[in-house]
Amino acid sequence: MNASHEIDAEGGALAVAALRDAGVDTVFTLSGGHIFSLLHAAAEAGLRVVDVRHEQTAVFAAEAYAKLTRRPGVALLTAGPGITNGISALAGAWFNGSPLVVLGGRAAQRHWGSGSLQELDHVPLVAPVTKAARTVTATGRIADEVRDALALATGPHRGPVFLDFPIDVLHRRAAATPTPPPAPPPSLAQADPDEVDRAAALLAGAERPALVAGGDVWWGGAWPALRRCVEELRIPAFMNGQGRGCLPADHELAFARTRRALTEADVVAVVGTPLDFRLSFGRFKGARVIHIVDDPARRAAHVATAAAPAGDLTAILDAMAAWRGERRGHEEWIDRLRERERALRRAEEAQLTSDSAPIHPARVIGEVRAQLDRDAVVVGDGGDFVSYAGKFLDSHRPGHWLDPGPYGCLGSGVGYAAAARLCHPGRQVALLLGDGAFGFSASDVDTLVRHRLPVAMIVGNNGIWGLEKHPMRDLYGSDIAADLQPGCRYDQLVQALGGAGEVVERPADIAPALRRAFAASVPYLVNVLTDPKVSYKRSSKLG
Repeated sequence: MNASHEIDAEGGALAVAALRDAGVDTVFTLSGGHIFSLLHAAAEAGLRVVDVRHEQTAVFAAEAYAKLTRRPGVALLTAGPGITNGISALAGAWFNGSPLVVLGGRAAQRHWGSGSLQELDHVPLVAPVTKAARTVTATGRIADEVRDALALATGPHRGPVFLDFPIDVLHRRAAATPTPPPAPPPSLAQADPDEVDRAAALLAGAERPALVAGGDVWWGGAWPALRRCVEELRIPAFMNGQGRGCLPADHELAFARTRRALTEADVVAVVGTPLDFRLSFGRFKGARVIHIVDDPARRAAHVATAAAPAGDLTAILDAMAAWRGERRGHEEWIDRLRERERALRRAEEAQLTSDSAPIHPARVIGEVRAQLDRDAVVVGDGGDFVSYAGKFLDSHRPGHWLDPGPYGCLGSGVGYAAAARLCHPGRQVALLLGDGAFGFSASDVDTLVRHRLPVAMIVGNNGIWGLEKHPMRDLYGSDIAADLQPGCRYDQLVQALGGAGEVVERPADIAPALRRAFAASVPYLVNVLTDPKVSYKRSSKLG
């Protein structure tokens, strides 16, 4: 869309022109009559249109596209159930702070209140999980509203934005004078220098410091500064969620198995992630807590912090790296943690190489680990089985680990994997699924097939809802609604949808099956039957 002249176009074309101006090249959707104008305009404008089998997958895929590119992801959803089907994925993006724009159809404005097909006011439903949600009722305003939505989604603090358009508004033509594309999102505020100095001094003077880096380090492009900071101050560092890979797993100051050290530390700095259940709500026994965030509104309100710098994470971490005050030596603490890390990794080899039958789920992850390239993209979707992956698989590059995040919504995997293959056509994409999780999005294997997106899918098939069955039995002595079909042939379902796959029942057969999966030119599912008696031992609590 050229800002120098007035244009006359249908509403869908005005929306798509704004998307193109912002550099959007791909949209995810499921067809519906209320968004025909958007779909035709997207195709005519040369956007890649990826259509799925369930709207939840469309939103998950759009969010993953944002996660992988650090640019806004876009989903186009039809009215009524199209939008309500996408709300769980929208909520996940809200919890993850993902820059997502969902454009929805809506029943006609001229008949509103008369009982049109799928007449529903979506805005109140999605408002709690979006930065903004509104209905656009003037065709001439569509381009500017879409442009504003994209800017809002990517501005501090990132998050999803929702717009819907009545069908008559979308199909109407309007003469519009496009406004210039907005300036880049305002730079993140610069943190209070005194607060930054306080944080650096606390870490430098600590006897047993530790740092946890989360997803905002990736989103903000701050991983080089993170490395400079931990190297200069000599701080053991742990990666959390989307922060995985921001410090390579084989870096001398990167730790993973020794997270219990957070309860031994005297100062813990948490950078770019909430102090939520994944981090014991920020309660690390006697440690003083530093919370470093990219926006003052992200500071934890439920924990007393010793310092809380807020602003551009690169600037904060670089200022801390450059701090030249008095410091205490940390090498003895680092050496102690490193020896413990090595011991724990040696101890876990027994599980990772177990020849037990039925197959131990850790053995599956051990075989996956042996097959992965350093730049492989790993997607996790599940409970117990994916917990083993989160523990045992190392990440060496930022932006190469995708999981649902703190909202924990199952069913994200196939959509995430589709986006990963689109963004990284030449790399391995490994989708690790629990058998329960696979049921949420299994039909979207058809999406992978139709769009020629080969993905290696590995299902840990124990025939139960493991994350529920074992804890329920511990609490009550029995379990309810926690069983699935033992030995279900999910591989045959994938074959029926046009992919390929096989079932694996012996440990020695896992590696050859994985090699076939990664070499396949179609989606390939390795259906590994694992021991239902084995449960992942977890430390995080629901509340």
